[in-house]
Parts: sequence; C-alpha cells; structure tokens
Amino acid sequence: MIEQKILNHRIQKHVIDVLMHQKYARFRDMRPPRVDTNLYSYHLKLLQKNDFVAKTEKGYTLSKTGLIFVDRVSTKSLKIRTQPKIITILVVQNSNGDVLLFKRKRQPYVDLWTLPYGKLHIDDETILSAAQREASEKLNLKDQEMSHAGECYIRIKSEDEIIMSTLAHVFYFETDKIQESESLVWARPHRLSQYDLAPAVEQIVARTFFRDPYFFEEYSEDLVE
Repeated sequence: MIEQKILNHRIQKHVIDVLMHQKYARFRDMRPPRVDTNLYSYHLKLLQKNDFVAKTEKGYTLSKTGLIFVDRVSTKSLKIRTQPKIITILVVQNSNGDVLLFKRKRQPYVDLWTLPYGKLHIDDETILSAAQREASEKLNLKDQEMSHAGECYIRIKSEDEIIMSTLAHVFYFETDKIQESESLVWARPHRLSQYDLAPAVEQIVARTFFRDPYFFEEYSEDLVE
C-alpha cells in the first residue's frame, strides 16, 4: 500500500512545481526568488531525504515518491485533490433469481442494504481482479468468474454540498454458494423496495438485468437524514 506524503512548506512546493513541469532542473533554476541560499539548500536536502527529489548527472528530478505525489495533487495548489472513489459493485443472483444484498458497516448509510462492493486498490492489476478480490473478501468466493456489466456514477448531495461521489464498475455473476447471514441476504428483485436500501441499488440491479453488452448510467440523490 502506498502512503501519501504531504508537503506544506512554500519553498518545497516551489521546487516540486518546477520539477513537475520539466524532467530535470539545475540547482539555481529551482531556487525561489528572494530566498536565502542556505534556507533553500536546507529544504532541497529535506526533499531529497524524504525521497521526493533525486540528484542525477543530468540534474535534479522527481523520484518515484515525487512522481506519485504530483500525480495526486492539484497543479495550482499542490494540495491533494478530493476525488471520486472508484469501486467495484457485485450484482449476484442465485438460481431462484434472487439478488444478494450486503449490509453497510460504516457511514454514510451505515446499516442500510446495498450490493457487495469495495474500493479499487492502487495495486490491483485489473478492474476484474479487483472485483474478484472483493468477491473473495466479502463472499469467500475464490477466483469467481464474472462479467463486467457496466459502469455508473453516483453522487450524493446535501443542499449544495457533495457528500459522496463514486464511480462504480458493475460486475455480474450467478452462484448458489452463498449462505445468508447478518450482513448478507437474498432478496426477490421485485421486493427490493421493502428493504432500507442505500442509493442507486434498485436502479443498478434493474440496469444490470437488461443484460445489454455494456451500460453506463449516472445517479444523483439527496442525502436522507
């Protein structure tokens, strides 16, 4: 798992900004205007010590940590961007046509029923492998075969503030190997409305059941207190 480091000092941000826009830079090219050389050297050495910057024969350049950092920050502010979550969602049916529901264990929407899901990890080799990992972790199904049914973008708002923004890759498969528990239930598709559901569950199930080669939908809902 890659830990995201943060830069707060203006001199360090200036150096990173220079190297973000060119592959190599000389010592004097990265120095901020009207900054004492000793102070600048101190912060440049900190960047090297913390593995943001590397010194090479061609000049100073971003190290692997530095490249990871600039890939995740705003170009203007060099602050970590707030970005939508990317998840995989599993639409699972049994031979009776029931749909598997999973109880959320955390906010937002704690204790509501949703579809089995999980965040993509940066070290997942493919989206399919991420979905299969979630099937293994959540449902104890190893190397489950499944099809990539489509994608959906889900936004939850409260007044004008975005509470949750999620891009979901939807996968579909059938199995009779899953037993019900406190956190897993099989539900009849036409009775989903009888459950306390998290946003977009019914819509995603309905759209997946069309069995088009691939689909994309966008859902926007208001937060229910």
